[in-house]
Amino acid sequence: MTDTARRPGATVPVRATTVREGRHDERSDRVATEEPLEIRIARGADADFPLAVTMRTPGNDFELAVGLLVSEGIVRSGDDVVSVRYCSEAEQLYNVVTVQLRGDVTIDRAHLARNLTMSSACGVCGKASIDAIRTEACAPIAPGPVVDGDVVAALPHRLREHQRLFESTGGLHAAGLFDATGGLAFVREDVGRHNAVDKIVGALCMQGLLPVSDRVLVVSGRASFEIMQKAAAAGIGFVAAVGAPSSLAVQTAQELGITLCGFVRDGGFNMYAGQQRVG
Repeated sequence: MTDTARRPGATVPVRATTVREGRHDERSDRVATEEPLEIRIARGADADFPLAVTMRTPGNDFELAVGLLVSEGIVRSGDDVVSVRYCSEAEQLYNVVTVQLRGDVTIDRAHLARNLTMSSACGVCGKASIDAIRTEACAPIAPGPVVDGDVVAALPHRLREHQRLFESTGGLHAAGLFDATGGLAFVREDVGRHNAVDKIVGALCMQGLLPVSDRVLVVSGRASFEIMQKAAAAGIGFVAAVGAPSSLAVQTAQELGITLCGFVRDGGFNMYAGQQRVG
């Protein structure tokens, strides 16, 4: 693969005018990069085909692609993935990723077409979607660790300390994976919090660590159905969100046995499901 194509960075320099107390000052600034990533999959000797396009912040693209496949129940472990590569034939080389799967991995294209159009943005969700997660995308959630309440309350601050790109842009979501004592295992940033979670799930998969039942997933924004779906697919039984949970996130957590904490900030939090995991 040649490197003649432009590899997009995570941030872009821009000019901005700062207005303060009637003064207009020109200054340089940096903003988070937002570019499309087309994810393609291939199985065995079959030709690859496009699965989805997501707007993301470049970086950890292979993890993002694999994480999405885990979330959709296509990939169960790293053994299902033969290789991940940028598509050398694409005009936008670094914006197209192909995941090569083993020949015996099951792909239901009609099912995928339906699932990938159902998101919290369009509202096509409900109990059927929760049942689909339970039966298709994940193993039963393990009991997992009990986490001290003081540790839970401190997790967003610990996540914030490792948001390197947020420091320079102020415009990126983050997801972090912590152990029961608050030790950080993974952190990923992206313009979309669901992408940040997919990057963590993909990293776990590619390192042969799925399912992971002894960790806490922390997200910098709200907890949506999508976030709970991705946690469940990875076997994560504890989710903490800085923002509010949606109704379907709460329902999903209750039905799948996931601990869900919301409004984790200012030294406290609300528990919506799985209180037994909070000490």
